[in-house]
Amino acid sequence: MPSFFRKKDVINDLKNKDTVLERTLGSKDLIIMGVGVIVGSGIFITPGIIAANYAGPGVIFTYLFAALVCIGAAFCYSEFASTIPLAGSAYTYSYSVYGEVVAWIVGWSLVSEYLFAAASTAVSWSAYFRNLLAGFGITLPKALQSAANTSGNSQGRFDIIAFVIVLLATVLLLQGLTESVKINAIMVYVKIFVILLFVVVAAFFVKPKNYSPFLPFGWSGIGKGASVAFYAFLGFDVVSTASEEVKNPKRNMPIGIIASLLIVAVLYSLVSFVLVGAVNYKQLNVADPVAHALNILNQNWASGIISLGAVMGMTTVLLVIMYGGTRLIYSFSRDGLLPKGFKSVNKNSIPANSTVLVGLAAAIAAAVLPIEKITELVNIGTLLAFASTSIGVIFLRHGKNTRDLKPAFKVPLYPIFPLISFFACIYLMTQLQPFTWHMYGIWTGIGLVIYFGYGYGHSLINKKKANSKRI
Repeated sequence: MPSFFRKKDVINDLKNKDTVLERTLGSKDLIIMGVGVIVGSGIFITPGIIAANYAGPGVIFTYLFAALVCIGAAFCYSEFASTIPLAGSAYTYSYSVYGEVVAWIVGWSLVSEYLFAAASTAVSWSAYFRNLLAGFGITLPKALQSAANTSGNSQGRFDIIAFVIVLLATVLLLQGLTESVKINAIMVYVKIFVILLFVVVAAFFVKPKNYSPFLPFGWSGIGKGASVAFYAFLGFDVVSTASEEVKNPKRNMPIGIIASLLIVAVLYSLVSFVLVGAVNYKQLNVADPVAHALNILNQNWASGIISLGAVMGMTTVLLVIMYGGTRLIYSFSRDGLLPKGFKSVNKNSIPANSTVLVGLAAAIAAAVLPIEKITELVNIGTLLAFASTSIGVIFLRHGKNTRDLKPAFKVPLYPIFPLISFFACIYLMTQLQPFTWHMYGIWTGIGLVIYFGYGYGHSLINKKKANSKRI
């Protein structure tokens, strides 16, 4: 078998106590991290779009269906995380069951997810923040506004707010995981409060007639709407990148992944159900349906709070997404696939060079790139990671180098759940636009050039193989 298909010796890695990442996170921290990254701008945008174009008042079914698909993948991630509690998420899992080159492709795809998700989140953050500034009569020059939110030629545009917020997030992450988790937790609590405030306020205006007809687009609309709602759940996989910094990972990782997803499913369902009950679904095809609904209901005071909550929500998404990207680069470097400088840590046990690299790349992308097109890479990278992890559970249980490991959590209804999750992800990948596949092909090509140009020759596994032959 070619050496680039050699698998990671995870049993030896798990026995190696020489880890430089400090275990400080508990199950509560992981749940907050999961909720923080999943509940972002999606909850403030997608319910109205799905209701108006696909599902009508039955929008709640689209979120429940999407949640079921994600729960299947979450079960698979949980078994991997409780069996192989190492940093790197789907990259590390693929390395242990498929081999090095497949792991690199999956990991490189995750880089696109984390990098461009952080960039697009920063652009959205900038847009909401500019709206808040406009409320105080403050307007930035057009040359310093987002190219993604302006029409025509975007040449010369530089979104200074998006650039600065990414850099501030980078500085915060460099201060240490404990400090980042504390600030993230505060913003998550505020975000949940804002969401529940909307549910309570809008509930007083719910009218039964708004739920009729319940499925104006038929049952087919539920499936189409679910493909949109699915992306509102993305991000829980980032939790698995924290494996090496979790106390008792075999117990806490499954709790963090599954509990955060269930909490988010409940929040999305509540928001969507009350939203279409308070305002006719035909009026919700706007970029800010939650705030728009409150304006229709003459609850402008609550609309302002919701806008502030959206900014807070996207801040937590930005922090956690960037955190996931830094740990992935760290894992690449530790395995020899990227220069060793990216695995060095600072006095706070933070991989500093990896954090700076991700921060600068995301800040520049957020400031100058047409994010409305680039963010398509987020979707395909995530689905590939979900698919590889789902079907990988079968290889995990029967592989020569992993079958002796004892998972603390096992996927229920094995192998039905992993197979359903795998095919559901593949199906959604086939629904993506041709442009997405073209961009992904270019991105993968760049990644393979880096792998065969540097990673293959510096891989620790291949080095060990070469040394053993000399002996």
